[in-house]
Amino acid sequence: MAKRILIIGGTRNMGYYLSQRLVAAGYDLTLLNRGITRDDLPPSIHRLHVDRSNHQQMRRALQGKRFDVAVDFVLYNGDETRTVIELFRDRIEHYIALSSGQVYLVREGLTRPFRESDYDGELMPAPEEISYAYEEWRYGMQKREVEDELLAEHARSGFPFTALRLPMVNSPRDPYNRLYNYYLRLRDGGPILAPDEPNYVLNHVDGQDVVKAIADLIDSGAGKGKAYNIAQDEHISHADFLMALAEIMGAEARTVTANRGDLVANGFLPDCAPFSERWMSALDNRRSKVELGLSYTPLAESLKGLVEYYDAQLLPQPLTYRRRRAELQYAKGLALQPGS
Repeated sequence: MAKRILIIGGTRNMGYYLSQRLVAAGYDLTLLNRGITRDDLPPSIHRLHVDRSNHQQMRRALQGKRFDVAVDFVLYNGDETRTVIELFRDRIEHYIALSSGQVYLVREGLTRPFRESDYDGELMPAPEEISYAYEEWRYGMQKREVEDELLAEHARSGFPFTALRLPMVNSPRDPYNRLYNYYLRLRDGGPILAPDEPNYVLNHVDGQDVVKAIADLIDSGAGKGKAYNIAQDEHISHADFLMALAEIMGAEARTVTANRGDLVANGFLPDCAPFSERWMSALDNRRSKVELGLSYTPLAESLKGLVEYYDAQLLPQPLTYRRRRAELQYAKGLALQPGS
């Protein structure tokens, strides 16, 4: 009998590709989501349309249903996690939750790249509430709520979870168009506005590597009770990333550096340079290689595939490109300043 798999999410980005892979492999697949995002996934997939933040809807939708494995792409806080534990305690063989490298970014005193053993320790206080930094801090803190609840339940009852901590995921279906932002700016030939600080190294992961990692866990049942960093080997600077992407595109990487606060005040960040943020994590992937046997697509190969995808598609310009003309005018003004 085929394994019964539940994916919570499943139509926007990595879940879309995982769904295709699992159906092709013969699994009995059910998707649980709000039913808002249209997709062309196979009709054999069972559908449950639920707002997962509504706990009564979750209980009604899942009452009496059993699955061997659940993969949760949209588990965002401790309250949702407690509902998950209630519904699946003693009724699931493996619960795979997608977490984030931002669980480290709300820690105090860490150096990059972050290791799984860096999780415990002093947490940073909340930034100013009405700010981009506050929203990113809150996301990291809530992902820690998720992991803390799962780990506590594993200690109490043996709840069979695995948490996968991801850095920036590069994928053609990234709903925020972050890599596509750079592609468009390099294609138009104008300079890219880049903040003067911080100068943290970048670390990404290819979306298909995440899909393969999850599929391997479904098959093996490995990693229960643990969290793993899932990330590419490369750690490079923002400038070197731009040069690598430009070389693949046959373009020139031109940057104009400006004060970060000024770029924020003018509404250019994070759109003009989304990978330059403090909230981009860099992860040590050695545990996932040793314990799970994972390997990762080289960054250059991953970028090449995405450039080929963008070159072949007629994609609409995202909202994050809407102020490009203003960016170019601002960059021109900086270049005209004395001493520039």
